[in-house]
Amino acid sequence: MDRKQKILLFMKSKEYVPLKFAEMAAVIDVPKEDEPELLSLLNELSDEGKIYLTKKKRYICTDSKAGTVVGKIRCNANGFFGFVICEEENEEDIFIPGEKLGDALDSDRVLIKLDNSSDKSRRREGHVIKVLEHNNKTIVGVIYKEKEGTFRMRPDNRQIYAKVRIKPEDMMSAKTGDRVACEIIEYAGNGKVWGKVISVLGEEKSLKGCIEGIILEHGIKQEFDADTLAEAENAPSLVTEADVRGREDLRDMMIFTIDGDDARDFDDAVSLSILNNGNYYLGVHIADVTNYVTDGSALDCEALERGTSVYLADRVIPMLPKKLSNGICSLNPNVDRLTLSVFMEVNTDGSVISYKLEKTVIRSKERMTYNNVNSILEDGDKELTEKYIHIVPTLKLMEELAKILRKKRDKRGAIQFDFPETEVIVDENGEPIEIVKVIRGTSQKLIEEFMLLANETIAEYAFWSELPFVYRVHEAPSTDKINEFNHFLRNFNLAIKGKIDDENPIHPKALQAILDAVKDTPEERMVAAKMLRSLMKAEYKTENLGHFGLAAKYYCHFTSPIRRYPDLIIHRILKAFLDGKEIRSNVAVAASHSSDCEIAAEHTERDVEDLMKTAYMSKYIGEAFEGVISSVTGFGMFVELENSVEGLIRVENMENDYFEFDENSSTLTGKRRGMTYKVGDVVRVVLARCDILLRQIDFVLEKDAGKKLLSKFRTEIKLPKKKNSHSRKKYLRRKKKR
Repeated sequence: MDRKQKILLFMKSKEYVPLKFAEMAAVIDVPKEDEPELLSLLNELSDEGKIYLTKKKRYICTDSKAGTVVGKIRCNANGFFGFVICEEENEEDIFIPGEKLGDALDSDRVLIKLDNSSDKSRRREGHVIKVLEHNNKTIVGVIYKEKEGTFRMRPDNRQIYAKVRIKPEDMMSAKTGDRVACEIIEYAGNGKVWGKVISVLGEEKSLKGCIEGIILEHGIKQEFDADTLAEAENAPSLVTEADVRGREDLRDMMIFTIDGDDARDFDDAVSLSILNNGNYYLGVHIADVTNYVTDGSALDCEALERGTSVYLADRVIPMLPKKLSNGICSLNPNVDRLTLSVFMEVNTDGSVISYKLEKTVIRSKERMTYNNVNSILEDGDKELTEKYIHIVPTLKLMEELAKILRKKRDKRGAIQFDFPETEVIVDENGEPIEIVKVIRGTSQKLIEEFMLLANETIAEYAFWSELPFVYRVHEAPSTDKINEFNHFLRNFNLAIKGKIDDENPIHPKALQAILDAVKDTPEERMVAAKMLRSLMKAEYKTENLGHFGLAAKYYCHFTSPIRRYPDLIIHRILKAFLDGKEIRSNVAVAASHSSDCEIAAEHTERDVEDLMKTAYMSKYIGEAFEGVISSVTGFGMFVELENSVEGLIRVENMENDYFEFDENSSTLTGKRRGMTYKVGDVVRVVLARCDILLRQIDFVLEKDAGKKLLSKFRTEIKLPKKKNSHSRKKYLRRKKKR
């Protein structure tokens, strides 16, 4: 046990009373010359949030029972308050009023003191004692001039309450009205934050500038380091004979890729045949990225830092430079490529009878697209069938196997989220021009089944081989979350069957039954989205804990090493094991950091999508739409349109009545006329406002959309079409008078 741990155990003992530093040194008999070391250890414990120093300079252990808690602060975007999410398990969140936040900003790790810990009848409330870790290194916002010689930046993120002060010499070329990225250089106390501009992103209303701001705010790195680019440039363009030695040669095998029309990096290819015993022999061939991204290289360090590629509406931010991702690592057609191949013998019930993993070299015979394969398998397109006649029999065999695998997953209870998704289409300038539904056809489902099977097989192989590994873990949801979801289902006269408590946990089959019940209904997307939010977040861990959503005992990510770091490090581990070499990969760091990178990427993708949807809808202000109420709150109700855009109808803008919120039934009911609104109701709405900077959309009920209400939003009704020239002229005259 080290000295720091001994000090902490002493302070946690029943005999300990709060001591000053000199008293502490005397009690534990520390020589004078060792006092600086003691002070250093106490400071470390304080920085970690395990102890703290009172106003009277006495050291006390952090203890929720004694009213001190460590956690992460999450501030509210629509008010001046926050909640601390406690690090201790089973501790409820703690409310922090705005005036008690001190120097804490959203996402900071803080030590707080409970102000009403003894009052069990009230919501727990506290105040920030100390900020243990500031987590906002870069803040994006708009510059305005406060007074002569001083500038301020108003953060785009409304969860950050501080207005960042900037000295003229720290402004770069920024001027008032510009959107900038600021690096925080000083927390001056009393909520004062000083920063310096590190990037000028453009004018306030620039959509491109907003996207750049979101990317920076989430810490997503866009440019590659010079050393990384140099290594990438030195990578070979062709596979050499030396590379092929010691590998199984599959270059004559019928292997091909199936990807999206606009894909440029192909990290998986497939093959399939029938064995003499009637079983299927499925091959999944994954690009051997580790042959070019070696352990500890600049490329490897950069890939670990990024963790994942990020996919936005107007761009892709890759994990690896294009020289690799689109070149030597990509399984392009008719060229030799190095791969790791897993071959699985699958019987007619969909069970894997045997499998083997090999280092291989392949030559993809075709670059197939999802659309072309769908046209062949679903529509029987004669022209495409003739063009790809050499692989059509294999495609039909793949379709057959995919259906068997899907049926097996359904039987064991895997949750199939097949609800329709949408995608924002942009023009050459990055402006949103359309929101389209993403159709998952036969080919998409086929590849999904094969990749899932490969991931499960590799995870099981690693588990029984007792390898240090990175598993993809999805733990079962909490009983409270499922009961909350069950309450939501009442809006649609649905319920999860069976008793749900800690002794009778939910099985994924019960959730799949709900998805089946709402299949192809207007509420399908809404119910599926709510279910997703009720489940735990999947993450990377070194311990195999299974995958709840897939109802799988073993699972990992093996099939995308070009765009995910966990897949890359798994390849490195597997290759070392196959070669009988020592496995030195730091899986704990890779798992934890990759989970963090994945969350940052997801938040970036979601925020950019919300921004694009808001910008797209801004062209339709004043127009009427039909939508479904997706949630009801005390301040209003959210309505989702068919194109997946969601907006808020604020209760103060519901003019036909005075509406009261019933928390138990999640309904809004008019006090005078008794009109009730609940989740799932279909309503007619008018688009009243699109705040692109805040990514917020306001609707009003169509029956409330009078001139008085719409003028509150400074909204103009859309001009009538030109053919109705009289109406158009009349409208323009009214507009001129206003």
